[in-house]
Amino acid sequence: MSSEMLPAFIETCNVERKQDLSEDQKESQKPRLGNEFEPISKRQMKKLIKQKQWEEQRELRRQKRKEKRKRKQLERQCQLESNLDGNDRKRIRRDVVHSTLRLIIDCSFDSLMVLKDIKKLHKQIQRCYAENRRALHPVQFYLTSHGGQLKKNMDENDKGWVNWKDIHIKPEHYSEFIKKEDLIYLTSDSPNVLKELDESKAYVIGGLGLTYKQASDHGIDHAQLPLGNFVKMNSRKVLAINHVFEIILEYLETRDWQEAFFTILPQRKGAVPTDKACESPSRDKESARVEGELDSDSSEEENSRNELDSPQKVEKQDKGNSTESTVNFVPH
Repeated sequence: MSSEMLPAFIETCNVERKQDLSEDQKESQKPRLGNEFEPISKRQMKKLIKQKQWEEQRELRRQKRKEKRKRKQLERQCQLESNLDGNDRKRIRRDVVHSTLRLIIDCSFDSLMVLKDIKKLHKQIQRCYAENRRALHPVQFYLTSHGGQLKKNMDENDKGWVNWKDIHIKPEHYSEFIKKEDLIYLTSDSPNVLKELDESKAYVIGGLGLTYKQASDHGIDHAQLPLGNFVKMNSRKVLAINHVFEIILEYLETRDWQEAFFTILPQRKGAVPTDKACESPSRDKESARVEGELDSDSSEEENSRNELDSPQKVEKQDKGNSTESTVNFVPH
């Protein structure tokens, strides 16, 4: 090989060596299968980066939790110091007097309800449970005929219900364990208007517009709350299950129907005392019949009260002809 060709040959060798090295590097960077590395997707790479960042910020999160605990302790201490006796919460709990009145939500109409309304009923039951736990005179709360769609929905969306306290959840119908003479079914169709609550009785909240007939057929006493005696409303007189429940709790505390109604009724109903209402013949004609159902406007219009009322409808199919009827789920 001549001296003139030697530099060119050396340069060619260097280029080939660099190419071999670059290929080796690429090959070594490729994930291998089996005992070797597997390929990593972009999504997996992002997860690894996030995991690394999470690990790096672990100490920072620990410090923030520590500061939050200290801040809450300081707030509690300041709140206790601002109270005259420094123990208001315990004092209030000692003032709780449990009522002997039994209040029953009848769920025996489960098979006639669609899933959408089952979910709304579940939310109203949650509200009733929470209000009863907070009440100064909590009732003996019963949930009867518990099963079917309602139980399935509660199992799937609220597994903690099995640990609820101060509530009797029974799969049996209320008539199987409560004497007939102790029962009073609350229904808007009843001609009997309650004047006061008898705490030795068991009051049943049911629905679907079948309550009056069911009570009459089985010889069960029935009545309606004295809403019309105290309240004039701009809208239809419709109360949700939790409204009826809360009104009874409020009455047990105040022994005043008017105060109970105006404390609990949503503002959107436009409720005013009957002695101050400007009565209109057309309005009277429209609202002469008091119907109860799962109320429909609460969640959006009154988030401050966390309303859990909603519309209840049942679809009936008969030889291809479909009719839709409003379901009266909550009596008043």
